[in-house]
Amino acid sequence: MYVQQLYTNCLAHAAYYIECDKEAAIVDPLRDPKPYMELATKRGARIKYILETHFHADFVSGHIDLANETGATIVFGPDAVPEYRAYIATDGETLKLGSAVLEVLHTPGHTIESTCFLLKAKNEHVGCLFSGDTLFVGDVGRPDLLSGNLPKEALAAMLYESLQRKIKILPNDTLVYPGHGAGSACGKNIGVSSFSTIGDERARNYALLITDKDEFIRAVTTGLPVAPVYFFKDAALNKKGAGVYKDVLQRSLRPLSFTEFKGLQRPGTLALDTRDAMEFAAGSITGSLNIGLNGDFAVWAGHFIPADASILLVADPGREAEAIERLARIGFDNVVGYLFGGMHTWYSLGGEYQRIMTVTGEEMHELVLAGEYELLDVRNRLEVSKDHIPGATHIPLNELKDRRETLDKDRKWLVYCAGGYRSMIAASFLLAVGCHFVASLEGGINALRKIRPEIVEAGQ
Repeated sequence: MYVQQLYTNCLAHAAYYIECDKEAAIVDPLRDPKPYMELATKRGARIKYILETHFHADFVSGHIDLANETGATIVFGPDAVPEYRAYIATDGETLKLGSAVLEVLHTPGHTIESTCFLLKAKNEHVGCLFSGDTLFVGDVGRPDLLSGNLPKEALAAMLYESLQRKIKILPNDTLVYPGHGAGSACGKNIGVSSFSTIGDERARNYALLITDKDEFIRAVTTGLPVAPVYFFKDAALNKKGAGVYKDVLQRSLRPLSFTEFKGLQRPGTLALDTRDAMEFAAGSITGSLNIGLNGDFAVWAGHFIPADASILLVADPGREAEAIERLARIGFDNVVGYLFGGMHTWYSLGGEYQRIMTVTGEEMHELVLAGEYELLDVRNRLEVSKDHIPGATHIPLNELKDRRETLDKDRKWLVYCAGGYRSMIAASFLLAVGCHFVASLEGGINALRKIRPEIVEAGQ
């Protein structure tokens, strides 16, 4: 038996390749089918099953394209109603994979169709649980995403029963392979490890330690992060079936001249700049949004880009295809094209551009003391609970879009985060929606602690 985790940091997502006796199964594949097909070919195996743990909200699954390319069977658990051909397994059913079996465990709660797959190999004691978004390391799936319009409390009650009756009863040495790791918005506070065991989760996972159902419901429905708007779009798209991945890439990877790019700039079209934050600050197309490819690109793109926006791409030459692929992973198939030659083309032909001031920790201190700028902290609440700068306004980046009207557009705002990535996203967004004076702290509060540690106070 062979199991390989295929982890994608940008989405904090884990897909899995399982193989026994040259028969393979893929669990929760991303949209591009090539990595899974290449792995199977390399190992001389045939992909027999594509196992979907649920209708994913945070990415567009690659199950349909992979099935079309390989002839493999798409498998969902009970209560799934996809709008395409798939096998709907029953609770407790076993699927043969060579000499091994995959037991279907219906575990509603994250969604009504959520299902885990328990791998049992012949003559091997330890099993492997592919838990999807039902069970994470140190956490469980949030119950407030799209699932038949049920209230989160009803889904949380289902999740409690699923964990008590299906998960906690498994042997302690059962390996747990979850669908997401730290940073995913599908949980509240997922642990940093990419796998675990049932024994470890029974001992440490707050949700498994709670034995009272009402207390469990309160715990898992409290403190949920704001879900990106695209989550609900992607869940519906995965149920309906997305367009062919290679067609999306071919259509989107279209070079645009300076004149073509300018001609396409209109209401409803968004210029997305995927360069490094400091490069963006030095000069960018006026009104463009900065979300760098070298960070949590997909998550923040999903937060800030309207679902119906046509996207004009600005990227470092050679990285355009990467940006398009990563947007397609979350269902943003509406890239019109990219600026050929990048910002060099824009500068050389006299395009209008903006600059965003960046300041060091020393400069920030002087500006704030002089009353020239007010501080805006866009870190999340957990970060701010550990340390903060007194007097700063706090709006987590994932709430900024909805709370932007609370900020006075005529004031001068100096934005900071942990390291400078999120603050540049915020600064570019605020400029685009009408704030007149926005700056960003170089290196964020992490750099400030080293330069002027007395400015930063512990606790909130």
